[in-house]
Amino acid sequence: MKITRFIIDNALNCLVIEFSTNKNITDAQLSFEYLRISSAASSANKTKAGQVTSHKKGVLLIHIESVAKHGYRLIFDDGHSVIFSEAYLQTLALEYESRWQRYLDELKISGHSREAMIDIKQL
Repeated sequence: MKITRFIIDNALNCLVIEFSTNKNITDAQLSFEYLRISSAASSANKTKAGQVTSHKKGVLLIHIESVAKHGYRLIFDDGHSVIFSEAYLQTLALEYESRWQRYLDELKISGHSREAMIDIKQL
């Protein structure tokens, strides 16, 4: 299955991914926060430090770049960028509910929050 189009929806803070026809999924709406906390770098840091990526509720996706055969680079406003393959984006879409609930459970256990630590206003 191929990705046919991305739509960055800043009003809803989500990325709409349209996939070519497939009986399991045709399109997905994934929050910027979900994409940010689902990156391999976030998972590696969590495993190393025993912590959960937190305070990313207000993160914005500012740009998407095609990276040859590797996939797509997502660039977030907190300075983080990550390359997702088409297969991994499909997995994130298909397993959204269970992955999101696991994240929320891990946050609760760790005592961390989704909310930003400080309020930043752009002038």
